[in-house]
Amino acid sequence: MLFSSIIFLLFLSAFFSGVETAMMSLNRYRLKHLVKENNKAAIRADKLLKRPDRLLGVILIGNNFVNILAASLTTVLCLNLFGDKGVVIGSIVLTMIILVFAEITPKTFAALNSEKVALPASLILKYLQKLLRPLVVFVNYFTNFFMKLLGTRETTLNEDLSTEELKSVLENSGELIPQKYQDMLLSILELDKISVDEVMTQRSEILGIDIKEPIEKILINLQNNQKDFLPVFDESLDELRGIIDLYGITSFLSNEDKSIESLIDSLDEAYFTPENTPLSTQLFNFQNNKKTVAVVIDEYGTVKGIVSIKDVLEEIVGELATEIDKESVEIMEQKDGSYLIDASVPLRELNKKLNWELPINGAKTLNGLIIDKIETIPDTNVKLEIENYLIETVLIRNNMIKIAKVVRLEKEEELENE
Repeated sequence: MLFSSIIFLLFLSAFFSGVETAMMSLNRYRLKHLVKENNKAAIRADKLLKRPDRLLGVILIGNNFVNILAASLTTVLCLNLFGDKGVVIGSIVLTMIILVFAEITPKTFAALNSEKVALPASLILKYLQKLLRPLVVFVNYFTNFFMKLLGTRETTLNEDLSTEELKSVLENSGELIPQKYQDMLLSILELDKISVDEVMTQRSEILGIDIKEPIEKILINLQNNQKDFLPVFDESLDELRGIIDLYGITSFLSNEDKSIESLIDSLDEAYFTPENTPLSTQLFNFQNNKKTVAVVIDEYGTVKGIVSIKDVLEEIVGELATEIDKESVEIMEQKDGSYLIDASVPLRELNKKLNWELPINGAKTLNGLIIDKIETIPDTNVKLEIENYLIETVLIRNNMIKIAKVVRLEKEEELENE
């Protein structure tokens, strides 16, 4: 009879040990999903986990009770079988049995099969919590008192994730989320760290319409235009008159009156945004203002560039190159391992495409990085080293570095060794 009772108590000890591990090992986000699907067992488990102090109170009261009772019965049994030596023998034997069969084995199994163990067991824990409620409340009163002394006041689990924690979840999701979707979601989380001046079309690269030019030349430029929109200005971008999109261009070209005044009437009002606006904010601004393009200005109101909703989306889904875009080569790999690069390309884009680590704290483009380093606009081609990159200017025109040759020093050293 004593032996059968001990076996039964060990079974209960294994149950409590396994359930404790299973409940605490549950994937909380998988559990939330099951709750949304109205899974009754998941709803029960989720409710229990909202108060971990009460849940652990029930489990540990039950586990300690059966372990102490099993130890007592084992002592009695061993005293009857071995006399006074039975106390030592019983303690050693029971400790080994509890460790193997009531602790390590059930906890390992439960950790590997947490959902299969926890969800069915939640029904038993629910009724045990009701049955032992007075004792649980009594024990938790003292537990919470000591928790307050340790500086912990909240007894409910905080399941909210920070941005960095969510990134870690995505990066470690494995095959559950395809890589392309991981990249998109991670890019969305990075939008608040990127400002519009890092992805905009630089002022020097903007193609627009100067209303001071002859109307014949303006018509030719509009007819040959391949852009989604064009800024229209009076001699300088700082004297911006508005933005004309493809619909406006088509409407103007189909109008019998092809005068400057008619062109100005076809313009949309320019929408301005500060250069340090985060992309996440700009995306919402585009949505709220029903705009797809914004003129980027600095603190003095000077036009720095133009950013479109396409630029923001490319940060999320990757490059959205059209056939026309593909004709202009921005990055061209050479046989020696170096790259010929359009110096107007943003540094962030270079780092992303080539897996480089060019500094992005100051200048936003390769042209700006070189000029910041040498502190002047070079008259002739120069060669310089910036961190682990060897940069050589190839083409300088109109006070701008147009093309530069860049090679990672590590790669150059490998080529020399070969």
